[in-house]
Order: sequence, then structure tokens, then C-alpha cells
Amino acid sequence: MRDRIQDALKRSKADYTEIRIEEKETTRVVFRGKELEVANANIDKGGIVRCLIKDKGWGVATFNNLDDLLNKVDQATQCARVGSVPEPIELAPVEPVQQVTTVEMKRDFRDISLAEKKALAERYNEVMRATSDKIIDTRSVYMDAFTRLILANSEGTYIEQEKPAVAIAAIATARDGDNVQQSDESLASPQGYEYVLDKDELARKAARRAVELLSAQPVQAGQYTVVADQLLAGVFIHEAFGHLSEADFVYEDPKAREMMTLGRRFGKGILNVYDDGSIPNLRGTTLYDDEGTPARRNWLIRDGELVGRLHSRQTAARMGEKASGNARAINYRFAPIVRMTNTAIDNGVTSFEDMIKDIELGIYACDAYGGETMLENFSFSSGYAYMIRDGKIAEMVKDVILAGNLFTTLENIDAIGDDFKWLNTSGGCGKRGQFPLPVGMGAPHIRIQNVVIGGE
Repeated sequence: MRDRIQDALKRSKADYTEIRIEEKETTRVVFRGKELEVANANIDKGGIVRCLIKDKGWGVATFNNLDDLLNKVDQATQCARVGSVPEPIELAPVEPVQQVTTVEMKRDFRDISLAEKKALAERYNEVMRATSDKIIDTRSVYMDAFTRLILANSEGTYIEQEKPAVAIAAIATARDGDNVQQSDESLASPQGYEYVLDKDELARKAARRAVELLSAQPVQAGQYTVVADQLLAGVFIHEAFGHLSEADFVYEDPKAREMMTLGRRFGKGILNVYDDGSIPNLRGTTLYDDEGTPARRNWLIRDGELVGRLHSRQTAARMGEKASGNARAINYRFAPIVRMTNTAIDNGVTSFEDMIKDIELGIYACDAYGGETMLENFSFSSGYAYMIRDGKIAEMVKDVILAGNLFTTLENIDAIGDDFKWLNTSGGCGKRGQFPLPVGMGAPHIRIQNVVIGGE
């Protein structure tokens, strides 16, 4: 295989050529209510060739048959030749890498029968159904994937990586008359089958919360001090800030360039934000991105000041910065674009008790259930929430929608917790038709002043 790839690279007439080959084995089991909805196992194999002619642009060709590799290099080169770019495309320098890595799992899910995986998903489904007679619908999901990647380019890089992933999700729907509420819990990690065993409490928690939400009253709309739990804080920094840090978005949009000027103050000195694809056992972890750039920690905000952004080799060269290891693609059918890996608010020093003790009337917002962003403006729905009254957590409330301006909100973060947590939930990130890309999010609790809350 390696010799065939090297021969194809030598044949290329482009300024730069890159070949990425992927083989992916997946299993998915889904129970819906009492019924088994999905139980399948698949193998998908293919590759992509990218060729760059600097004064013309990129050419791309995908394939499923390795016998087509030489022809696909020619095809990608021909596609690049008919392109047109306003200025020559340059790539930031990256030291060539030659590395072959393998992974070991405590329990390799490829050795587990489909029947056993089905039984696990069914067990978690029955746990939800048995929690309360108010549970009217359930969805229990098991998923695993094992990906083998080969990346080689005309600069001398040759990388082989293995990437496992396993996940479960529990979604419960409860009803009391016309009142219908839903709650979910999930776990995902690049580990083995052992990671998703003995998770009855996760399924039970989803069902219990759905029932609890039936009794929750809608929040009164207004302006509150809000304490966000780790999950909501992590989703917030990913969605509202992380995407603005992706350099392709920055250099393509004049307004974004104006907003994301290095050195701009984004918050108080306690705020520190980073993206890091090198941390073991997180969903967004990758030794090398899909251009062969090593993953590393990239600081985005230090002491409240914007100090960095995320790059591919092309965006780094265009903006005169270093490639950051953030060129990623969801599979071989797509060229890599600038994406986050594991994005986080760094740990602070404030305990949760100290964070809420002086709040006379506020909201403790937990989990995230949908949201949208538009440049610096955002709107998020928390999965559930509690009122804070006289420094104590009080009754559960629902329909809590947080909305505001990113820069104002970051400036209004006046306390960061000492209880940092990585969030290994399932799902993924979407951008330009590439969904779902595995990413990690992390944060401690954070306290935000003067948050506009939508509700009744």
C-alpha cells in the first residue's frame, strides 16, 4: 500500500499533492420504545486526492477503489488546472512526519457480538421504561466505530493512525396530560467497549429528569445572574466563541476580521480559553490533523485577551501565522477545513458554593438543548435549570433561553469555577455540510452577570 501511494505522489505534476485513505468499521443499534429500530454493521473504505497548483487552486478527486489511485491523481491535477484564484495559494510550512501508530483497547468492541451490543442497548432502554409510568417513549442508542487512516503528501509525510470510538445515548420522553417533556444523557469516547458498560444510572437519570420537568414551571423572562454548569459552559464556548476562532471564517468575512483582532480584550483577566487536540481519550483528540500537522494546545484567550486562532496550512500562510493542527474532515469524501478539536474554558479558583452564595435571585442553567449563533450574537436553550434564591439552589424551571452578545457576555463572566470537567457526550459539530465531526468540550462552572433570559 505504501509503495503504491508513493508511486502516485511521484507521478503528480501539481505543486503539492496529498492522499488520504480511510477504512471505517461501524456498528449501530437503536431501540425506540419497545421495538428494535436499527441493528447494523458496516465497512466503508475510500480515499481522497488533493492537488494544488498555486496560481490556479485546488483539485479534488475521491475514490473507493485503490486501483484508481494513479488516475485519481491525474484527475485531481486536471481539476486544479482549470481553477482560478485571485492570488496564489501558499501553505504554511510543516515538518514532514513519518509515523505509524496503533491503539489498544481494554475490551475491543470489534470482538463483541452484535447480539451482545443489542442486549446492552435493550437493557438501557428497559431501565428508562421502568423508571416511571409517565415515560411514554424512549430511545436507546449504541454506536461504535474503528477508523484506520493513512495520510501521505508530496513533501514526505506518511502517517498511519487508528481511531476507535464508542458511544451510548439515552433519550426519554414523559407526559402528563398535554404536558410533554424530554431529557437525554449520553457518553462517547475513543476507548473500548468497557467505557459504555454498567451505565444503568445514566439511562435512569435521563428518564427521571424528563419526569421532573413535568412539574417544572416556565421561567419568568428577565435579566438574571446566571451560573452555567460545565456542559452548558462548554457548549457555549464552543458554539459562540470557538467557531469565530476558526481562521477560514475570520479571513473570509471582513466583519469577523474586525471583531477577531489579536490583542482585543474579550473578558476579565480570569478568562482563559484554549483548543487542544493532543489530550488523550477525548472525542476531538488526534495525533495529527488531516493535513499532517501535529496536534497541540492552542491558546485562544489568555488573561482575557485574544491571543490566537485555529488554522489550516492555507489559512496560516494567508494570515502570516503557524499551522495549528486544526484542518479536519469528517471522512474521505471531504477535503479538510478549519475545525475545532477539544475546546475549553480553563479552570478557575471559585468554588460552586462561593459562586452562588451572594446571588439573591438568579438561575442555575444546566445542559444545552439546541441553539444558534450569528457572528457575535447567540441564543441557547438549557436542557433544564433551577432558580437560585438567597444563595441556595431552589425549584426546577424550564424553557430557559439565554441570549446575548458574545463580547458583552464574556466581559460579564465574573467568576470561574475550580471544578473543570471534560464533556464526553455523543453528537458532533457541523460546518459546511460536514457533520458530525467528533469534538470535545470542557469547562468549569461559570457565573455571568446581566444575562437576558427568555421565558414567560
